[in-house]
Amino acid sequence: MITIQTPAGPFTMTGDGTNVTAAVFGTELPEGWAVPGEVPDKAVAAVRAYFDGDLAALDAVAVAQHGPAYLAQCWDMLRTLDAPITYTRLAELTGRPAAVRAAAQGCARNRVALIVPCHRVLRTDGSLGGYRWGLEVKRQLLAHEAAHRR
Repeated sequence: MITIQTPAGPFTMTGDGTNVTAAVFGTELPEGWAVPGEVPDKAVAAVRAYFDGDLAALDAVAVAQHGPAYLAQCWDMLRTLDAPITYTRLAELTGRPAAVRAAAQGCARNRVALIVPCHRVLRTDGSLGGYRWGLEVKRQLLAHEAAHRR
């Protein structure tokens, strides 16, 4: 397990030597989450590169989290996003346009913050909605991405 300082606050990751299995803004994993383990060096380098302005750096980081098939589909879809979308659009992209609440659960149950970018999902009216790590962190991440988007 490793904690690095970022402009959005401390960022803690754990892994299995190959994949990042949990990542949080803060210094401790929530109870019941992944057991502290080895984080791949390239994951640490990618997070630092992201905060230096290379938004695509996180794309190459391998992650592993477990959940129902639809949540896994949401997590996979989130990794393809390069700009904010709504929960409604996320549901549409997964092929289940009526599953807006289930898509929101994909964001809420994401254990790999930043790398699986659930912070890029907004309410239909464009407001931030929720974020497990706080709306100020979500706001900072979205502003950082807007400033470095190509």
